[in-house]
Amino acid sequence: MRNYTLILPVLLSLGFFAGCASGPRVTYVDGGSQRDLSGRWNAANVRTVCDTLIAGCLGSPRVDAFVENFRRGHGGRLPAVVIGEFTNATSEHIDTGIIVRQMELAIDSSGKLQFAAGGAVLDSLRTERQGQLGWASEESALALANETGANLMLTGTIRSIVDRAGGRQNSSYFVSAELWDIESRIRLWIGEDSSINKQIEYPSYRP
Repeated sequence: MRNYTLILPVLLSLGFFAGCASGPRVTYVDGGSQRDLSGRWNAANVRTVCDTLIAGCLGSPRVDAFVENFRRGHGGRLPAVVIGEFTNATSEHIDTGIIVRQMELAIDSSGKLQFAAGGAVLDSLRTERQGQLGWASEESALALANETGANLMLTGTIRSIVDRAGGRQNSSYFVSAELWDIESRIRLWIGEDSSINKQIEYPSYRP
């Protein structure tokens, strides 16, 4: 009985430390490394696609010509672009906002275009201006109807083709983006990346 009372605290202590050791293990990885755990769309795919689309947009001769002509006719001012619809037409949950944000950052850094607010951001800005008319001093309140109109619109789509048989699946992604002249409704540029093709094998499959 005495031996049991001595061993019991030891076993409880071992159980406690074992429970602590069973928590999640976190490892920091290089953001540029290629890691694909599930076969689904991931951060590495975003980088690959954005590099292709951004290079195509910024290197487009038609976009260059539009920017040059616009600046000549508007005292050197850059044309403004607004984000339009960027849809996910795949069966996966893909946050298209990440792709859009990467393109925004690169295009804005290039100095070719400036971005105008749209969507929820535009609603917030207009709400703030409306509120200033009622609550801000006359000297500090901002005027209405003084927005900069957008000249271009960036849109895009993600599509995929999934072919599955037994325990094997092929997933191919097609990511496109387009830049439109809003006034003339002419498309200035279109780009597509179809380089993401994955073959996924499911080991749990039993014929």
